Amino acid sequence: MHLRRRRPVPLRRPGLVVLSLLTLVATAVSCAESRGGAPPPEPSAPKTTGGRQDSPSALPEHPARPKSPASVHADELGSVPVLMYHQVVKDPRGPYDREPAEFRAELERLAREGYVPVTAAAYSTGKIDIPAGRHPVVLTFDDSTDGQFALGKDGRPDPDCAIGILLDVARKHPGFAPAATLFVNGDAFPATGTKKALRWLHAHGFEIGNHTLDHANLRDVPAGRAQHQIAAGQQLITKSAPGAKVSSMALPFGVQPNPAELDIKGAADGVRYAYDGAYLVGAGPAPSPYAAAFDPVGIPRIRSAGPHDKDAQFGSAHWLDELRSGAVKRYTSDGDPDRVSYPESASARPAKEFRERARPY
Repeated sequence: MHLRRRRPVPLRRPGLVVLSLLTLVATAVSCAESRGGAPPPEPSAPKTTGGRQDSPSALPEHPARPKSPASVHADELGSVPVLMYHQVVKDPRGPYDREPAEFRAELERLAREGYVPVTAAAYSTGKIDIPAGRHPVVLTFDDSTDGQFALGKDGRPDPDCAIGILLDVARKHPGFAPAATLFVNGDAFPATGTKKALRWLHAHGFEIGNHTLDHANLRDVPAGRAQHQIAAGQQLITKSAPGAKVSSMALPFGVQPNPAELDIKGAADGVRYAYDGAYLVGAGPAPSPYAAAFDPVGIPRIRSAGPHDKDAQFGSAHWLDELRSGAVKRYTSDGDPDRVSYPESASARPAKEFRERARPY
């Protein structure tokens, strides 16, 4: 089966609104009259859209454009780290578990090194809209555990769960958008409840992806059963969070069905699914979505792991070092989502559907 990738739709930018002098004066008076009253309620979480942060503290989406892609060493054919998390718990019991402090430290590192989180959907469709000189990173979570997301009695995320920590780091680093993709199974986030959790996540701009209904090994079941597991997982999401669009799939155990293309397109029980990307288990950095090497049927991810992990050469600490040092060329944005800039010396080449937007320098 030959699959064609969807051509991304260029993003539109709002025009500038010129305020009249009277409007400015009225606004100033209104602000002055409001002083001394009760402060406005704190929002439960900033909203995100494809890696953007819609919050009063957010940096402008499009700062002044660089004079040229070369001035920021833009390379939009470089590799992208797609990080994979499972349990975030105070008492790790296996290589896929991370302590809350370790998770926070990794996010702080990403923020310091100029990364901006984008969703899996934004990455796999090539809708990466981040400031010039920054690097996209995709934060993904498998298995829908309480350590990833749980709501407290006040209706806010537990400060020690992964989403709570991500929101806190984003508040401290306004350019670091609180964007993530959570791949869920049937009994998602049991402490909060599946419907309540998925509706909160969708309402606050997080992407909800499919991880099959029962975390099935799709290689060990017939094609029809594999499609049932995927379709049922999708139906759970759309019924729990009306309006949520399921665009991304994470393969349990990193195992593809037979044929592999069923992980992004198929049907069962009257439910059709068509995804922009299917994600594997821990490996290395993923190719740029604009590169000819990009394959939506099997997108590699990096397992989150510290430098002292016994398999550290496959973990995030190792690969982030490689990307920072230049041993692996990383994606650096030119600040313009409507073009694909890269140095002429780059070894990667753009996919044919992006050649019109390609701008080597």
